[in-house]
Amino acid sequence: RENGQLQEAVNAHAIVDQAIGVLIGLGGISASDGWDVLREASQHTNTKLRTIAQAVIDWAQGRPLPQPVRKELDAALRRLPRRLQTPAADG
Repeated sequence: RENGQLQEAVNAHAIVDQAIGVLIGLGGISASDGWDVLREASQHTNTKLRTIAQAVIDWAQGRPLPQPVRKELDAALRRLPRRLQTPAADG
């Protein structure tokens, strides 16, 4: 039983990491900010973090993002502190 729980935790962690990677790649945010965005969307939709992360991965693969998840992800991204742009980001 413990082995099954450990395997489930490892799988969930991998899904969350992949979703953070999607947010980093598409949103130009840090890994820490990606974690915060997923966590906030999870809390505000009362949905498990793993489920939110899977929805982000599915969206990156061309599937539609559920409207409540999209709304909360957008809101969480807007709440991120504004970063000073570097010259590389301006070009």
